Amino acid sequence: MAKLSGVACIAFLICMAILFVPHAQAITCGDVASKLAPCIDYLKNGGTVPVACCDGIKALIDAAKTSADRKTVCNCLKAAAGSIKGIQPGLASGLPAKCGVNVPYPISAKTDCSKVN
Repeated sequence: MAKLSGVACIAFLICMAILFVPHAQAITCGDVASKLAPCIDYLKNGGTVPVACCDGIKALIDAAKTSADRKTVCNCLKAAAGSIKGIQPGLASGLPAKCGVNVPYPISAKTDCSKVN
């Protein structure tokens, strides 16, 4: 009976750990859009980069831990660039540097996201 009680206790602890340990979630284009929404005006008109824009970029970089996440972000950026009228490519490519961050691939409509690691 003591063995069964020990097994039940271990099973209970494993179930509790599964319930309370945060689960990793994949990044979506919705995540990318919401983080970068504060950047749109700058990307169209230039000027001063909003702090919220840089905060969003930094949050995306921090969240994109896996190669799959980075590829998703890349593809979402390309899709957004094609669907939002008036974005200036030069401003987009220079945005990470203006925010003091390093993005591991060029921000360009020509970037091959399949090669992003």
